[in-house]
Amino acid sequence: MRGVESGRELPALWPRLSYPPRSVPIYAPFRNCSRASPTTGFSFRAPAANRATMDYISTRGSAPALDFEGATLAGLASDGGLYVPREWPRFSGEEIAAMAGLPYAELAAKIMFPFVEGSLTYDRLLELTTQAYGRFAHKAVTPLKQLDEQQWVLELFHGPTLAFKDVALQLLGLLFEEFLGRSERNLTIVGATSGDTGSAAIDAVAGRAKVDIFMLHPKGRVSDVQRRQMTTVLAPNVHNIAIDGSFDDAQATVKRMFNDKAMTDRFAIGAVNSINWARLMAQVVYYFAAGLQLGAPHRKVAFSVPTGNFGDVFAGYVAAQMGLPVEKLIVATNVNDILHRALADGDYSQGTVTPTAAPSMDIQVSSNFERLLFDLGGRDGQALAAQMAGFESTKAMQLTNAQREGAAALFTSARTDADEMASTIRWAWENCGELIDPHTACGLFAARNAGIDASVPVVTLATAHPAKFPDAVERATGQRSGLPARVGDLFEREEKCVELTGDYDSIADFVAEHASPKV
Repeated sequence: MRGVESGRELPALWPRLSYPPRSVPIYAPFRNCSRASPTTGFSFRAPAANRATMDYISTRGSAPALDFEGATLAGLASDGGLYVPREWPRFSGEEIAAMAGLPYAELAAKIMFPFVEGSLTYDRLLELTTQAYGRFAHKAVTPLKQLDEQQWVLELFHGPTLAFKDVALQLLGLLFEEFLGRSERNLTIVGATSGDTGSAAIDAVAGRAKVDIFMLHPKGRVSDVQRRQMTTVLAPNVHNIAIDGSFDDAQATVKRMFNDKAMTDRFAIGAVNSINWARLMAQVVYYFAAGLQLGAPHRKVAFSVPTGNFGDVFAGYVAAQMGLPVEKLIVATNVNDILHRALADGDYSQGTVTPTAAPSMDIQVSSNFERLLFDLGGRDGQALAAQMAGFESTKAMQLTNAQREGAAALFTSARTDADEMASTIRWAWENCGELIDPHTACGLFAARNAGIDASVPVVTLATAHPAKFPDAVERATGQRSGLPARVGDLFEREEKCVELTGDYDSIADFVAEHASPKV
């Protein structure tokens, strides 16, 4: 097995296709949607004075449009929807090819600049990406490794908290600091975590001025490592809350607080969950990084993404809309399979959460799926608002024919049970000498069974370090993955956490008691 860290290695791995490259069209089912025309003109110089900046609209159609700064600080839209760019910026094949071999921080700035234009200059964005990714333990930030002839893993766990959430949240913490420094406003972050978002968000904002963070996690349903990475951060602006119930209960509390006028009148409530567009924007970059290393734009690549909340795989969808040639996006779930059922049968109905060895995917309501449905429905905010209101009332929804057909053009899915998860962890160790965590195992199982053409490389996103789930890895392989030296004393650190019921009022009262007013 070998790692690929630079596009310069590629000619030895995959033959180049014909040159010059041609522009990759938006997938046919989406051509009639009200989005950007397939323009190809993004230079990376400062914008002309008369160039329009990107603005953000709600998936439910009635909230005011915001610029990037406003959308980042707002998190959830005032109508309950999620912010998305008004149009998808598009890179030509020549522009994508020119990015090969760039350092990760520079690639990130080039990919993200069209989304932030008007709120940040390119030079300032590059300073922020350089600072954010300077904390990663691997020089490639998200290194790519080959498992066999067709299968690859993209290691997204080299950040401070050993999970893919660091890639976005290290940048998001800096963006909060940048934008809050322009005003007198204080920000109250309220988040829910199924395991990894909490620790990554806390690490990103701990000790920062003008920010308080309140992170809810389901008591007893995260791993010991995940819990301690949150509860051992003792900074005064960090508040960990363990609640009775599931991640879905925690997420529902967060969404309710965003719509609680008594709270929003007093506090500027902000989001670090993937409902915040800035998180997804940052995750788009590693799809381009992997694609470039495997021959893009001259070669298509498939991606297998372990996901519960649909944010990580939606970032792959965005990459495809921006011009990255993507063969397929494979949505990998555990037995909490609302996304698999939605994509396979059109059945988006909420079930009961079943605890598994992959707790970050123990989710039965996938918030970011709304963003995809908005796009596939022709960006009709009123229609989607009615569709989501029906789901919120009945806990069940059928996708429309247009949504099902549109999704099938780019997405496929697979469900992984406990035995399949364990056997995939074992396969990776016995055949490749690679320890993988249970979430990555779901992705790899789906990748190996997706039926992708043998000429197309399939990249599984390795979303967490195996040391975050040592018991599951040891049961499957007999090997126990140790923590990296930088967090080796984790189990010796003091913990601080408040335990509350899932009752909304008790959580809101705690936040109100400890948060700083918005001004």
